[in-house]
Amino acid sequence: MAESFDVKLESKTYVPDPSYKEASNIGDYNEAYNRYLKDPDAFWEKIAEELTWFKPWDKLKEWSHPYAKWFVNGKTNITYNCLDRHVNSERKNKVALIWRGEEEGQERILTYRQLHREVQKCANALKSLGVGKGDTVCIYMPLVPEQIVSILACARIGAVHSIVFGGFGAAALNTRIRDAAAKVVITSDVGYRRGKRVPLKSIVGDAVVNAPSVEKIVVLRREKPQVELVSEMEIDYHELIESADKICEPEVMDAEDPLYILYTSGTTGQPKGIVHTTGGYMVGTYYTTKYVFDMKENDVHWCTADPGWVTGHSYIVYGPLAVGATIMITETVPDYPDPSNWWKIIEDFGVTIFYTAPTAIRMFMKFGEEWPNKANLDSLRIIGSVGEPLNPEAFEWYHRVIGKSQCPILDTWWQTETGMHMITTMVGEPMKPGFAGRPIPGVQADVVDKEGNPVPPNVGGLLVLKEPWPSMMRTVHNNDERYRQYWETIPPYYTAGDLAVKDKDGYIMVLGRADDIIIVAGHNIGTAEVESALVSHEAVAEAAVIGKPDTMKGQAVKAFVILRLGHEPSEKLRNELIYHVRMSIGPIAMPSEIDFVPSLPKTRSGKIMRRVLKAQEMGIDPGDISTLEE
Repeated sequence: MAESFDVKLESKTYVPDPSYKEASNIGDYNEAYNRYLKDPDAFWEKIAEELTWFKPWDKLKEWSHPYAKWFVNGKTNITYNCLDRHVNSERKNKVALIWRGEEEGQERILTYRQLHREVQKCANALKSLGVGKGDTVCIYMPLVPEQIVSILACARIGAVHSIVFGGFGAAALNTRIRDAAAKVVITSDVGYRRGKRVPLKSIVGDAVVNAPSVEKIVVLRREKPQVELVSEMEIDYHELIESADKICEPEVMDAEDPLYILYTSGTTGQPKGIVHTTGGYMVGTYYTTKYVFDMKENDVHWCTADPGWVTGHSYIVYGPLAVGATIMITETVPDYPDPSNWWKIIEDFGVTIFYTAPTAIRMFMKFGEEWPNKANLDSLRIIGSVGEPLNPEAFEWYHRVIGKSQCPILDTWWQTETGMHMITTMVGEPMKPGFAGRPIPGVQADVVDKEGNPVPPNVGGLLVLKEPWPSMMRTVHNNDERYRQYWETIPPYYTAGDLAVKDKDGYIMVLGRADDIIIVAGHNIGTAEVESALVSHEAVAEAAVIGKPDTMKGQAVKAFVILRLGHEPSEKLRNELIYHVRMSIGPIAMPSEIDFVPSLPKTRSGKIMRRVLKAQEMGIDPGDISTLEE
């Protein structure tokens, strides 16, 4: 953990048109935040009462550090609130989901009534395969409507879903399937990316070897002629759905029943399986979608993430659907067939809320203003950023070029572990480029030193959360000790693992990770997972990985490799190792650079000192190296 340090803070302030605050769902930030502080329990109960519960809770929360229960003994089903609640209202025929494919003319639209019907049939199909409450289903699919249907179908019957991003390779998928003990895997024959086929089914075939928990693989066949299903384990998605009953009543779920496991990179070789439960997560994502995104009835909400990441879970699927919004999803990428692609989507569908990553914004900056200027972006009302800090230059460009100097920017800070937004600048409040903002009502955050003492303004420290919140993770699957570390590093607070600084107004700037996580294009990559992949190659004896600043991706992966005897450095071997990481983990984890080195800086206990490598790479003082092995 880092000591506190001085930071020079300079920032402009942008104040949105007063009409934004006047019309916002939350109202004045200070009033709302003070109302929360005055009675936190009443604040959360009021939010939860906007949703449907089969049985009300007996007690709002039980907090026994570091464990929490929220809405104790309350009964609900998150899909009832995402679907049935709207189908039984005037939203029945409202558009729930718009999808655009990569090929020209590929579009699908599902109303809430249609989505409700598809989810019920998929839920019954899963039941026919023996999937029930508490079983785990792994979903490894491209971003198509069937992925959303599959996610909701699991929640409908109380099955725990574990979504794995379609960019991960077979080894990473196998690790996640095995840890979650997935009973069924739902996949597709292929995904499409920049005009190329991504062979998802064959990757799953490799991944289920030595995964004894898997009983069936459900395959969405998109291509003609259809790929052959050769294994007794494999079942066609459409045939399975078509034979299923149309009505599936929602399973009655306790608020604390698990909803999903989502794997995020950790500082050990094993990815962390973050466990979120039903009631608190539902309330947190509903609240932040309605009050942070300031969702209105006629909004078209486009979060450009993939459901394989928590952003997709919370702000493509559960939050927006719980509010009753229209969501936009697409299999396309921002710059294919050309850099006008996403701006055309905003114009074509009248997107009003656009939520993307700083990496994408910086990429668009590189392409220039001509591309967004070709499209009519007047429909945009709110624009947002997620995944890593939004640097001031990108903020300025995003605000001026995309938001036409009108749209408020939501630069959101949160984590897989938090489940929902924690820090941002609420709609209508003054915005400061480089600063995420202030804790949202319902959240208590601060910047402290390693003893937990608040640091003064303009002094860097560690970002902590001081009180539990409904959508907090409940544990790390099969590793509760790792969960406790979050709350026991600087007790009694939750330690986020980020360095941050506050200004005199309480605005928080997040500076980056304090541990061994690299954020590449908004995706968390664990150094240890990449190192493990490198060392699994026959030529590699040891490896260390660091994050290096990158103008496009935020950070890029750089690896330092010690070779085994009998192997010599070469460009061929360098390319082979990069490809090996790609096949083991996925393209997002590929090192942009590999240095072959004779040794690595280590402590006397044998721990690699990555910060020394990083300091050497950046040409800065490595700090205290008294524990460095001589």
